[in-house]
Amino acid sequence: MPDIENSGIPGGEEPPKPPAGGEGTFTEKFSHSPIAARVPERVKGGVFSTGVLVQDGPGEFVVDFLQNLGRPPHIVARVILSPLTMHGLVSSLRENLGMYTKNFGPPPPLPKPPQQNRPSIQELYEHFKLPDELLSGMYANAFLIAHAPAEFVVDFITGFYPTASVSCRAYLAASQMPRLLDTLNQSLQQHEQRFGRTVMPPPPQPPPAQPDGGQTNFG
Repeated sequence: MPDIENSGIPGGEEPPKPPAGGEGTFTEKFSHSPIAARVPERVKGGVFSTGVLVQDGPGEFVVDFLQNLGRPPHIVARVILSPLTMHGLVSSLRENLGMYTKNFGPPPPLPKPPQQNRPSIQELYEHFKLPDELLSGMYANAFLIAHAPAEFVVDFITGFYPTASVSCRAYLAASQMPRLLDTLNQSLQQHEQRFGRTVMPPPPQPPPAQPDGGQTNFG
């Protein structure tokens, strides 16, 4: 992990110091752009999922990863994403699925779920058991997607200072990815219809050029 340096401080100036006596509020600006994330031991093995349930509110999405292999079927991970992070996740999944198709061909299609007699949200959560330890979920504001011929892996990351960390690692069969992308994209579109479009941040600006043609870089 790179060292975190103060940013927003003109070159040559001393960084701000806390007020004498430890009283009052002390604020310091810094830049935190992690290029790697720690993987805790409890997350390293990941979870295998066969599908997702998505809930949303004005400020967040709740993505529950399901496993319908054993009995009883249950939820193996719950991830909380902001609308901005969900927007990036949908775009990145679409891009990764395109690269997968280019390298390995389209994933084998899954049978379409029945459209009639679809269960209600209450019936779904009665069917898929949600363990107490997952009730609050795991927050993520970044992600990393990788794939092999047979599966995809999504690392959900909390990019907080001082160390970014993987909060959840989910494995899905390649055949599940088109349905996952469709589910997340549909949820995002419905969210924007109810609460408005997600405002994307402006692209980062390059550092100002120096008179000699160099650049000034902060943190």
